[in-house]
Amino acid sequence: MKINAQDFLIKEGEKVKLKQRPKPQKFLLRQVIEFTVIWLSFLALYAPQTAYALESFSAVQTAYSPSDAWLLSREGEVLQQLRLNHQVRRLAWVKLEEISPALLRALIMAEDQHFYAHSGVDWSAVAAAGWRNLWNSKTRGASTLTMQLAGLLTEKAHAGRRGILEKTTQTARAIVLEHTWQKAEILEAYLNLVSFRGELQGIGALSFALFDKAPSALSQREAALAAVLIRSPNATPSVVASRACKLLGKLYQANECADMEGFVALKLKPPFAINLPDKAPHLAQRLLKIPGQTVKSTLNRRLQQAAFNSLQQNLLRLDHRNVQDGAVLVLDNHSGEVLAWVGSSGSLSNAAEVDNVLAARQAGSTLKPFLYAVALEQKALTAASLLDDSPVRIATSAGYYVPQNYDKNFVGPVSMRMALGSSLNVPAVRTLLRVGLDAFHQRLQDAGFKTLTESADYYGYSLALGAADVRLLDLTNAYRSLANGGQWRDVVWQKTAVKAPLKQVTTPAVAAIVSNILSDNSARFYTFGLDSVLATPYWTAVKTGTSKDMRDNWCIGYSSRYTVGVWVGNSDGSPMHDVSGVAGAAPIWREMLDVLHGDQGILRMASRKPAIPAAVESREIRFIPAFEPPRRELYLAGTAQSEIIANDETHAKFHPDKLSKTSKSASQQLLARIAYPGTGTIIALDPEIPSQQQRVIFKATAGLSQEWQWQLDQRTLPATKAAVSWFPIPGKHVLVLSDKAGNTVDTVNFEVRGASLKSDKSQAR
Repeated sequence: MKINAQDFLIKEGEKVKLKQRPKPQKFLLRQVIEFTVIWLSFLALYAPQTAYALESFSAVQTAYSPSDAWLLSREGEVLQQLRLNHQVRRLAWVKLEEISPALLRALIMAEDQHFYAHSGVDWSAVAAAGWRNLWNSKTRGASTLTMQLAGLLTEKAHAGRRGILEKTTQTARAIVLEHTWQKAEILEAYLNLVSFRGELQGIGALSFALFDKAPSALSQREAALAAVLIRSPNATPSVVASRACKLLGKLYQANECADMEGFVALKLKPPFAINLPDKAPHLAQRLLKIPGQTVKSTLNRRLQQAAFNSLQQNLLRLDHRNVQDGAVLVLDNHSGEVLAWVGSSGSLSNAAEVDNVLAARQAGSTLKPFLYAVALEQKALTAASLLDDSPVRIATSAGYYVPQNYDKNFVGPVSMRMALGSSLNVPAVRTLLRVGLDAFHQRLQDAGFKTLTESADYYGYSLALGAADVRLLDLTNAYRSLANGGQWRDVVWQKTAVKAPLKQVTTPAVAAIVSNILSDNSARFYTFGLDSVLATPYWTAVKTGTSKDMRDNWCIGYSSRYTVGVWVGNSDGSPMHDVSGVAGAAPIWREMLDVLHGDQGILRMASRKPAIPAAVESREIRFIPAFEPPRRELYLAGTAQSEIIANDETHAKFHPDKLSKTSKSASQQLLARIAYPGTGTIIALDPEIPSQQQRVIFKATAGLSQEWQWQLDQRTLPATKAAVSWFPIPGKHVLVLSDKAGNTVDTVNFEVRGASLKSDKSQAR
């Protein structure tokens, strides 16, 4: 676009005028002078010691390097602007049509009133300056905008030198620029290369740093301030204000001078912070390495913002429980593209720069689906197999390992489906004993857990309960493999990235059964009830996890289209106060799934229940005894059974025929036992805790009726079903469970230690 004086300086009725070109009789003389100067400068311009090629406008624009880099969303919008060069502050190149006309008028009036009349050198100004210098008058010289631009272009080649040779070269180059560049190009390049104040270079950096607006929006007052800074970038605010007012007077805008000194003092007060797009700082740190770089990511702008908002809002709700940080990751199941990457809670965090998507944290119960997948593959278990959820001690080289459930209670015999859905710990450890520690450890490595660098023995049996440290990125992508029928592949976060080859981690049939269990709301009953935030109106499979001392909690799950992973905790590793996975991470997970699939969400994509693979068989089953209701269960082909019959090992065996009444009675007797307390349990009383909160619940295995009777220290307790509440008394005690006929079914010895508590009226109910 060719710009002429009328575009910016002359409007009808304005008094601001440009001087006309020299009269024809003076034009020839000027051409002779220009010709002489060019030839006098030729040797200097091209001499070996000062060689500097004359660039084209496009070459200068291409060579321009901002101090920042930009991360774009998949839609092409700027998500993050990251400063990488800390020597100078330059933003993106600003085109002339994106600059306020007020600034262009102020610039030309302040620096080069004859800009559109001369051909690089204002000879009348040169003569006047020479005359003033001859008489030692104060003068600022006669450099035109074109000459100043020539100086900016040769600054590196002639750094620190301002002799007659360099000045002559600059003059010659200015004349050459005028003959090869358009006036608009000269203005545009000048405003992008000139320094204004401190480290600010270019009109883009100045506009955003001083006025927090784009160059196109600068007012007359702001334009005057910017224009006078070019002459003296480090002048005091009072000097700048005085010069700006004089300039406004020349532009017949003196009314803009009101309170100019206060305005300038406020705008020139350092530091010159620039408010930039800040939506994905952690992924930007990972991808942006070179100043001026622009990277198009796979992030969805709306999902990224929704994830950050959900994280902050839910953490504010938990503020009184010492929760400051979290992370959210959203993956596309099919492509593996990262749709949202929120590494911290931003201003709520004490360490906002830590990327918690990549930080290693204790996994808690989130690894259990992969353990049960190994058990299904080995055919060591089916989804209906019975596991024993009762106290257990496992001898290790470091002593006894005694796993406990989250609520410190035990269920007794429980199917694998219920054990996984309700996240019971003891059944998981018993399953690990069956499948083998090495097999489980290898499976986790195959599923992309890059932080598991130690041997299986290093982690021990606590690996079943997530004692190992994992990254949210690896954990979420591992769950994505379950959503994809057992196929695993690395995620991608750039639109141009080459996708890695697929790897089959588990079979589609096993992945389908595990996904079915994780989607079964009734299977979560023991721990979460039936109305938790995990129960979605559309199909999802989900698992929570809470680490030791509540330092980390997780919620990872997937729909048919997306996988969402959430971590909540503190970056410094300090424990939260009574915040489990379902209370901390799960609400954020649910909100993100609602954004993806809910009726009022952003995407509102359908999530349908996946088809069952041909290698999976569905069958109606019933349990004998009926400690779980009849249901339709999924099996790997060849392992199906219709009746799940308990034996002395409390796990199911394949049995083609119905049991007799005697067998059923015997099985029922074997299942009747005390679930809590276990033999050898020591219960410690705390005098600072209200007594009502320290009652002990005697609990029997599921499915018991009033035919069973409790006895404590040979004293019969009131008849109940499977549980009884007892006010604890210090000392050693014997608890007996008997049937209706008085036959002892189970006996445990336990001890209560601590000071006596003040009892209420009843001691057992």
